[in-house]
Amino acid sequence: MAVSNVAGSSSSSTGSAATTALQTAGNDLGKDAFLKILITQLTHQDPLDPLKDKDFIAQMAQFSTLEQMTNMNKSIEQMVALNKASAVSYIGRVIEYKGDDGLPAYSQVGYVRFEKGKIILNTPDGDVNLEDVTSVA
Repeated sequence: MAVSNVAGSSSSSTGSAATTALQTAGNDLGKDAFLKILITQLTHQDPLDPLKDKDFIAQMAQFSTLEQMTNMNKSIEQMVALNKASAVSYIGRVIEYKGDDGLPAYSQVGYVRFEKGKIILNTPDGDVNLEDVTSVA
């Protein structure tokens, strides 16, 4: 009977600790909240039915994947910022780009515009996508 009470109180405190971790994380369940839940789960697990090795390994793999995705997202954001900064350096310079007819064309960049994730260089001859630029003078 005492084991049942221990397991019952264990599951309720696990639930309340998990709820607290989720509330502090807000709507975004980050790696800190995940670690708090995992630690709470390990601390309050039922001694008669401990967390299985394969379950623990699966949770750690999920955590590792979450962390890698977070790091990759930060790297992508940094690359986008660098790309925008380098595009601004085109202002006032002459670019060579592939024209509508497929032939090389030349024009001077007046300003740079960022639209829907694309970088557009404005020239007197019209807008040019950064992907179409082949050289810069």
